[in-house]
Amino acid sequence: MKKVLILLVTVLTFGFSAKADHDQVITFNQLPANAQALLKQHFADKVPLIVTMDWDDYTVVYDSGEKVEFDKQGNWKEFECRTSHVPTALIPEQIKTHVRATFPGTTILKLDRNRRGYEVKLNNGLEIEYNREFQVIDIDD
Repeated sequence: MKKVLILLVTVLTFGFSAKADHDQVITFNQLPANAQALLKQHFADKVPLIVTMDWDDYTVVYDSGEKVEFDKQGNWKEFECRTSHVPTALIPEQIKTHVRATFPGTTILKLDRNRRGYEVKLNNGLEIEYNREFQVIDIDD
């Protein structure tokens, strides 16, 4: 019985890790309509290099290095811009105001939205974490 249990745990562990790494390449047109609209509006001058889907999200990577992630409903989860910056229109107003006032002259390279709030990475290397009410809860350098 113990061997069967160990075998079952091993199979399930490898099965779940294989599932977690299973990205399926899709076309841009297979993205949810609201994700397509956002990308066409704010990344129209960029060429998608690859579009993938996995069990809980969509990822679009551009040839210029930008990466955008969406949840299954097509709501944005993360913007990561290595060679440029997150489009200003996509940044919540409270975050824009705080960053401009506290860190003038910086740009936002990464914006991540999750259950707890937002995480921002600036071009000066600082990472700022905001709660859902847009209050700063952590700053890392």
